[in-house]
Amino acid sequence: MSHEETIDLEGDINKLLDALPLLLSSKIRALEEYLGIIEIVLDLGVKPQVRFLDRDIRLTDLSDTTIDDINYIVSRLGSFNLDNRAGIERTLHRISAIRNRAGKILGLTLRVGRAILGSIEMISDIIKDGKNILILGAPGVGKTTKLREAARFLSDDMHKRVMIVDTSNEIAGEGDISHSGIGTARRMQVPQPDHQHHVMIEAVENHMPEVIIVDEIGTEEEAKASRTIAERGVQLLATAHGHTLENVIKNPTLSDLLGGIQSVILGDEEAKFRGTQKTVLERKSLPTFDVLIELRDRFTIAIYNDVQSSVDNFLRSEDHFPIIREFINNEWVTKEENSLEDEEVKGANDLSFDPSVTHIFPFGLNKEKLSMAIHSLGVPAKISHTIAQADLVLAPKSQVKPKSKLSQLTSGHDLPLHVIKRNSGNAILSFLRFYFKLSCSDEDLMEEATREIHKICTKVMAEKQMLEADPHPADIRKLQHEYAEECGLNSMSVGSEPNRRVRVYPGA
Repeated sequence: MSHEETIDLEGDINKLLDALPLLLSSKIRALEEYLGIIEIVLDLGVKPQVRFLDRDIRLTDLSDTTIDDINYIVSRLGSFNLDNRAGIERTLHRISAIRNRAGKILGLTLRVGRAILGSIEMISDIIKDGKNILILGAPGVGKTTKLREAARFLSDDMHKRVMIVDTSNEIAGEGDISHSGIGTARRMQVPQPDHQHHVMIEAVENHMPEVIIVDEIGTEEEAKASRTIAERGVQLLATAHGHTLENVIKNPTLSDLLGGIQSVILGDEEAKFRGTQKTVLERKSLPTFDVLIELRDRFTIAIYNDVQSSVDNFLRSEDHFPIIREFINNEWVTKEENSLEDEEVKGANDLSFDPSVTHIFPFGLNKEKLSMAIHSLGVPAKISHTIAQADLVLAPKSQVKPKSKLSQLTSGHDLPLHVIKRNSGNAILSFLRFYFKLSCSDEDLMEEATREIHKICTKVMAEKQMLEADPHPADIRKLQHEYAEECGLNSMSVGSEPNRRVRVYPGA
């Protein structure tokens, strides 16, 4: 069950409203469910706006915001730091300023800060294991709220020495006395944003924490400081810029948090074995963080429990499904993302074959193309990393040679070998459609087969030489034979199932 409880919400919101001009604060307090306010937005010459989780309200019966309104609010706040943020003493609210080129404040965004007990219920089992955790998510989804509650949980319930590096005073609030929402955790304020990495290291060296909590890692220096903290055996909980695992991997500045990315040149045999180009991307080192959590919305989270494996699988274009936890019927339910997708696929396609997953060992094939084809068609298949765990071997025709490495690998394994014409996305798609008996009434399948035979016939007529199409089911081959006949060309089916295909010859 969920036990979330907001600490003195009404009192905190009233402290924010008290900083507004009287007419504006009265109007907001008169709104239904004003305690659910997320942000208040003021821009010079524009009517004020109040934002809730599910809607925005423009206060059209008020006058446009004046410079006196803005100055009134600014005068009641703490000073703005270098990132144009200020707060209100002993609260978690964040006020951000918009300035003109001369530095004059012309707009304000007042975000309501809340300390919510129980907001980490869905991940408390991971937090108390002592693992380094990176939290991602869109703005406003609750990343900072969870860091704050994690600080309270670890310091009060788990009795650990917790230090918060609080760059914008968002975690522990404005002023010299920390907000009660962090429990007995301690807090180090940061004099200016670009000093955050220095304070992170200072926290470790000077105060002997067991846990360090940091909000918004965004620079290379902060990424390096995070690695230093992790290497010293201190548990690190942090958020970073980015919504997903993929965002961080592709971010040159932050990828080091997940082990860093480097380009590696493979030998010819290794490239053939992997089915990739000779230059590939690989992880450079161990990740700083053990676990990555994506806050997809307020009621859904995705958990990558093994960051190292997830990054490696992503770089190899292989499956890297997270664990999904959803808030359903007033409780958190855990399920695997791939099992959800498989259920949707089975229902959508109404396939007649056995529903168990087929493990495909690709030899000399582009694994990214195979992975994309599997997901595109929604078939219950996965890429197998070893031939011992595979149900079948898939290889392009160019790899099927006597005494080849493929022959050596498959010897001793009673596995079916399926051969496709070439290492192409279309050839892989055609095989999967045939193997999983997908109905050829699918319009996309028919269009693709027509485009393929059109290109072949055009080339046969121009170059006067024989060409072959990719393997297809019998009804698709029939369609291609009819098209070739209409073009005045000869055709025949060659090969045995599942590699039977149409061969087109120049006309007489």
